[in-house]
Amino acid sequence: MATAPEGIKSVKNWIDLLLPLFLTGLLIALCVQLLLPFVGLLLWTIILAICFNPLQDKLLAKGWKPGRAATLLGALIVAVILVPTVIAAMNAASGIPTLVSSIQDGTAHVRPPPPALESLPGVGPKLHAAWAQAASDFPAFIKQYGTQVKELSRWLLTQAGGILMAVLALILAVILAAVALAYAASLRAFFAAVFARLTGSDQQGRHLMDIIAATVKSVANGVIGVAFVQALLVGIGFFVGGVPGAGLLSLAAFFLGIVQFPVLIVTLPAIAWAWSAMETTPAIIFTVWSLVSGVSDAVLKPMLIGHGLEVPMPIILLGVIGGVMAFGLVGLFIGAVILAVGYVLFYEWLGKPVAGTEGVAPTVKTK
Repeated sequence: MATAPEGIKSVKNWIDLLLPLFLTGLLIALCVQLLLPFVGLLLWTIILAICFNPLQDKLLAKGWKPGRAATLLGALIVAVILVPTVIAAMNAASGIPTLVSSIQDGTAHVRPPPPALESLPGVGPKLHAAWAQAASDFPAFIKQYGTQVKELSRWLLTQAGGILMAVLALILAVILAAVALAYAASLRAFFAAVFARLTGSDQQGRHLMDIIAATVKSVANGVIGVAFVQALLVGIGFFVGGVPGAGLLSLAAFFLGIVQFPVLIVTLPAIAWAWSAMETTPAIIFTVWSLVSGVSDAVLKPMLIGHGLEVPMPIILLGVIGGVMAFGLVGLFIGAVILAVGYVLFYEWLGKPVAGTEGVAPTVKTK
């Protein structure tokens, strides 16, 4: 008879332990589900706020009020980042439906393939033959490869929608970043409390905060910043020169810059087009501008990267590819940053800090 009350008491203890855990887990799961669609936007906002926070601190040190400083920085982000990106993205997105329409009705104009294509081993002859058929008799090409053309058209339209959504996300991220900068002190204190709770130490929590902020600024400036400035210079030449598909080519240059591929892959075909479509003097000017901007990363990297934090190139590449797969075009901006942060924190957890994370905020060096 004495065992029954003990059993009931044990069950009650288990209920008292598990029920709060279950309700807490349920609340966390619901919160995560609600915030999941906005993860990319929030990450982009955090990255922008971290990158521009040093400028915010300098303005505050000169006596600016937080609201005015945040407004000025918001305008700077709009002028330097938002406007060029929106122009290139909208140009690229608006050209895709026209391209798809011309492909579907068979009126698209395809230039003859370069002779060197046929000499490529393996797929070269087949690719050259298909390209030549498309250039000489596009309706027959559409009829023969109808299924593949439909799939390509569907993919292009999907990408156009993704570009428009990325533009909307960037606009919202800029607005939220300006708001975050206005409340930078409060947000810094909040995250310091969170990290202190996670690590069990105020000092360790602030150390992790400093590492995360330094890594974000390093990758954003040294990799994405270099690629963005280079793509901006290349894009100016494309738009001023009236190069067909200037928006798409600018985005391609940005992607190539992030993954450390030569942007000349994009600029050299544009130069070839310029000599076939422009007068001699404009073609010379366009060629010089495109060549200089195409190799400008050689000057920009020492200025923005320097020495210090070493992030292996595969981390950047996997971050870009994985970011695009997870978040669409938005991931092109945030993927490399997030994976680099994870890489640095992982080595911090192993007790082998990445070179450059001690003391002064580091710069990034891909290898």
